[in-house]
Amino acid sequence: MGSRGSVIPFFFAKRNTGILPVTDDRMTRFNITLSEGVEFVLMALEKMWGGELFVPKIPSYKILDLAKAVAPKRQDRDRRHTSREKLHEEMITVTDAINTVEFDDYYVILPSTQIWDVEKFRKESNGKEGKSCQYGFSYNSGSNERFLSVEELRKLIFENVDGAEAIYGD
Repeated sequence: MGSRGSVIPFFFAKRNTGILPVTDDRMTRFNITLSEGVEFVLMALEKMWGGELFVPKIPSYKILDLAKAVAPKRQDRDRRHTSREKLHEEMITVTDAINTVEFDDYYVILPSTQIWDVEKFRKESNGKEGKSCQYGFSYNSGSNERFLSVEELRKLIFENVDGAEAIYGD
């Protein structure tokens, strides 16, 4: 949210046309603000042992809820389905889950080639013991446990996206 790759500025530009281009009504995405992303990277740099991937536990949103948050007065939003794109973001695949350790606020995908003691990492890297993910686990925006509401999205947009005042100004 608030980055160059975000769909929010695109929706801002299209909101007054009466059409918000949506790939698919079922689409979901993960949400992280720029400052949360920076904080997560700094934490990962502090805790990393080398070769592993840190994945934050973050909320998801439904693309239609984002559309409502960006164009709140357009209850009759006309949606035009556009190009093919993935329905959900997947940060940990079933295959990756075999090498994944879960902590309270994040996951760590361990290197497939053991370059250090995995048990020691699970017990010492966070101050709390991490647990191995179950076989078949995956982490994607569509099956996430936490989804942002339209109101939460509006608040986050207002606080983190340039030009967001326009949402409340019309």
